Amino acid sequence: MSGNPPVYPVLWKEDHVALIDQTRLPTEYAVVEIRRYDDMARAIQTMIVRGAPAIGVAAAYGMYLGARDIQTEERGEFLTQLETVAETLRQTRPTAVNLFWAIARMQTVARQTLGPVSYLKKVLLETAQGIQSEDLKTCQAIGDYGLEVLPSTPQKLRILTHCNAGALATAGYGTALGVVRSAWKCDRLERVYADETRPRLQGAKLTTWECVQEGIPVTAIADNMAAHCMKQGLIDAVVVGADRIAANGDTANKIGTYHLAIVANAHSIPFFVAAPLSTIDFTLVEGSAIPIEIRDAEELYQIGSTRIYPLGVEFYNPAFDVTPAELITAIITEYGAVKPSELHQLQSQQVG
Repeated sequence: MSGNPPVYPVLWKEDHVALIDQTRLPTEYAVVEIRRYDDMARAIQTMIVRGAPAIGVAAAYGMYLGARDIQTEERGEFLTQLETVAETLRQTRPTAVNLFWAIARMQTVARQTLGPVSYLKKVLLETAQGIQSEDLKTCQAIGDYGLEVLPSTPQKLRILTHCNAGALATAGYGTALGVVRSAWKCDRLERVYADETRPRLQGAKLTTWECVQEGIPVTAIADNMAAHCMKQGLIDAVVVGADRIAANGDTANKIGTYHLAIVANAHSIPFFVAAPLSTIDFTLVEGSAIPIEIRDAEELYQIGSTRIYPLGVEFYNPAFDVTPAELITAIITEYGAVKPSELHQLQSQQVG
């Protein structure tokens, strides 16, 4: 199936946004048409669209859709109603900082753009399209910089990843899978090992799907097999994405990332985080300040429509965990790969 067209999970189509419905993959490829901001909010909340950068792109378009429907020509009233749109979108996923970054950028553009409301709406659409285009270029740069810091030996690497930080999680190409794609294109990849990533199985359903589309060799493993695979010498590097990175390099990513970093450290295997600069929240000193989303217990107690636990069991379902900076070999951004302690050097590059 190699040679298939690139995957773009969020696209603007004349008068609406087209989202790949990631809740139906890999068994069904379906596209959802979004024409209202509240529908975009639901799509983000229900994970039709997911992955921090893709959420940011979707939220930017959501801001435009909300702006488009505001029925006033009075600038102050327009900005007031736009704040209502922003607040609805902000409530969807509390951990992914790209969501807040994209919303804030759209609001800043609206406040700073002079002219009639109709012109503001036009500029907001162009800004959302710009955020999408920038993210695609960012992911390609992340892939190339990641290739530079991967282990020099062996020539063909076995890379383990967690969750899905691929084209489906971004505007296209991917962050962690962007590094994988760059390694594949340069003949430096032997195989991807993909954690299933319980409870929503993004690794099993999405990462493997992306790899199969492009003919990238992929082996799926259950989350509790990573340490065994490392001990058997099957893994040369770990590359994961991020939903929010604190100023000190502590990184929030899909639940299970923290234990993966611990076992990688125990086996002296480099552990890389690949993420755009917009994912770094320089307002947070350390990872303990990152809000962790708690999701519905249903994600844990059933798979599809099948309940796998007895009645009477209680559940705890955090969507993310925080990996301490000291367990991270480097953070790979579109401006290069740096040690977590050197993140502050990139702060001046961040667009507010």
